[in-house]
Amino acid sequence: MIDPQVLHQLAPNGVLRAAINFGNPVLAQRGPHGEPQGVSVVLANALAEALGVTLELITFEAAGKVFAALADDVWRVAFLAIEPVREREIAFSTPYVAIKGTCLVPANSPLTHAAQLDAPGTRIAVGQGAAYDLYLSRTLQHAELARAPTSAAAVDWFIEQRLEAAAGVRDFLRTRVSEQWRLLEDDFMTIRQAMAVPVAHAAAAAFVNSFVERQKANGEVKRGLLGSGQSAELQAS
Repeated sequence: MIDPQVLHQLAPNGVLRAAINFGNPVLAQRGPHGEPQGVSVVLANALAEALGVTLELITFEAAGKVFAALADDVWRVAFLAIEPVREREIAFSTPYVAIKGTCLVPANSPLTHAAQLDAPGTRIAVGQGAAYDLYLSRTLQHAELARAPTSAAAVDWFIEQRLEAAAGVRDFLRTRVSEQWRLLEDDFMTIRQAMAVPVAHAAAAAFVNSFVERQKANGEVKRGLLGSGQSAELQAS
């Protein structure tokens, strides 16, 4: 039986409002009719089923917009990268997916490794509020960030404005590789994706954390990844 406090915190009025971020194509994609699909949707459905409640999916185009919506109580569970700046307001589960963050650069760029990014004159396009925006904002001292509204738009900015690099998820950036663009040989970070609830909801946070561990153990995370064309190896340990 589910603790009534958990139900109240996660699904007031019997509805679980889950934020789905289309900005990370590893976690969520649009189906044939525009419907949300992907491993985050699979987990949201599994959580609603475990709670015995109705699921309402609320979609966003970028992680930063998901985080901003927290203040308005738009959602009660979300799927976001674990980031220190977010932990003041969000309680994260253990990670269920680990994604590599790297950069797309022009084919003739002198940049080959992530360690070379932090140099004067290097302009890096990022999706505003994405995990790699927060990480690079924290760690870069010399390079300049150009913040686009979404991660997909960041790649467009990189191309249109002839910037030096575009930061993002390696699996997504790989789809943009061509004779004109290539990836760095290594990664600048590992993005640990987790389920998230408002930090004040301690009972819900504990329940969601154990839920994630069960979904990793029972194969649901790998099934969700494979079912949306992703690699099962992306599951976090």
